[in-house]
Amino acid sequence: MVETLLFVVVGLVALLGALTVVVAPNPVHSALGLLATLLAVAVLYVLQLAHLVAAVQVIVYAGAVMTLFLFVIMLIGVDKDDIRKESLPFQRWVVGAVSAVIVVFAAVLTLSGDFDWVPAAASVPSPDINGTVEAVAEPLFTDWVLAFEATALLLTVAAAGAIALAHYRRRVT
Repeated sequence: MVETLLFVVVGLVALLGALTVVVAPNPVHSALGLLATLLAVAVLYVLQLAHLVAAVQVIVYAGAVMTLFLFVIMLIGVDKDDIRKESLPFQRWVVGAVSAVIVVFAAVLTLSGDFDWVPAAASVPSPDINGTVEAVAEPLFTDWVLAFEATALLLTVAAAGAIALAHYRRRVT
């Protein structure tokens, strides 16, 4: 009962933090919402007995990546007034339509009952190694190596883009 209550409370904190990331007008407030979401997800990992993943979540994402985000926000500057004019006139409608399609797809997939939410359930590791380095490293560097490398590439491109944006100067005409 306590685990269920903790799951609901931490899940609500994660959802509120994610909502803050999207809705907050100030980039610093968005970053703090992201930090709350990352810490809540770390607590959810602890509830699932994945202590290594929770520690990595706090150290890497809530620590290092959030520091990088805040440095980028400070380099770009938060004291300037942003231009609120839409440069892509139908982008909100397109994003809403794509989001609706994803939600409908997830609902159909869930209600059909043909989807296996835990594909590795047949080979559940013993509780002794759950969340350890061995339990994480073996599938990470065998089955999920492409996703792991794609994530590394994505973070590298994001860092290079942030640096390019920070050094971009508009020409005065």
